[in-house]
Amino acid sequence: MGGAEGRVRLIHAVTDAVSRACTQANLSPAVEFESACLGFTGGPDGKEPILREIIQCRRLRIVDDSAIALAGAHAAQPGIVTIAGTGSVALGRNAGGRFARAGGWGYAFGDEGGAWGIVREALRASLRYHEEWGPPTALHDLFLQEIGNPDIHVLRRRFYTEEYPRPRVAAFSKIVDQAAEQGDAVATAILEAAAQDLLTITQVVRRRLFAPSEPVNVAHIGGVFRSRTVLETFRRGLETDPNTKLVEPRYSPAMGALLEAQRS
Repeated sequence: MGGAEGRVRLIHAVTDAVSRACTQANLSPAVEFESACLGFTGGPDGKEPILREIIQCRRLRIVDDSAIALAGAHAAQPGIVTIAGTGSVALGRNAGGRFARAGGWGYAFGDEGGAWGIVREALRASLRYHEEWGPPTALHDLFLQEIGNPDIHVLRRRFYTEEYPRPRVAAFSKIVDQAAEQGDAVATAILEAAAQDLLTITQVVRRRLFAPSEPVNVAHIGGVFRSRTVLETFRRGLETDPNTKLVEPRYSPAMGALLEAQRS
């Protein structure tokens, strides 16, 4: 959790969320809940003692944030959710209640198909073009326009600084989509490769949980899927299997947490 600073952030975030929820429900902040489910990036590691000091409840479940996204996406029914935001992960649950997961290793070892990974590949392509050992791409000039500097290595150096945390770097993925929409072959190839990575982790989860002939719904969540290239490439690959269907999430992760709390 990042030591004392992480503990303070956790306490502040949860206290604020519970307080606002109680206000909306006309409840006292001192209320004792029958059950609570909270989803966090990184899961429950080291959080339970802190949360039990903040939340009075008889049953407390602490899960990874992808678990509540899955529950919300399929209204706590069997299915798979593929998440592509800053990072990427696929998670599923079958009718027997068994879970399987693929990806979600973090930016250093994985997150292929996530926005951070897309920007990493786009910057690599721009640097190769700049140094004349890669094909021409509009990404190079689009990056320079974004930062207002004529040297692509300035952006590379900035990406290593605290001024550019991973979500800020990931936001540059819109440039890749812009270039693809303008017909840039390099940007298009990067997005198609990202979609293929997302398809791969989704298929791994499907294979581990469901029989080949079993109908399975896959919900997609995350800003990367706003890219037409990514979404349509992912859909085409997924639905080559007639027993697999891409669907919109039924509910939000917050509703998923509520459904998991009720289920517990």
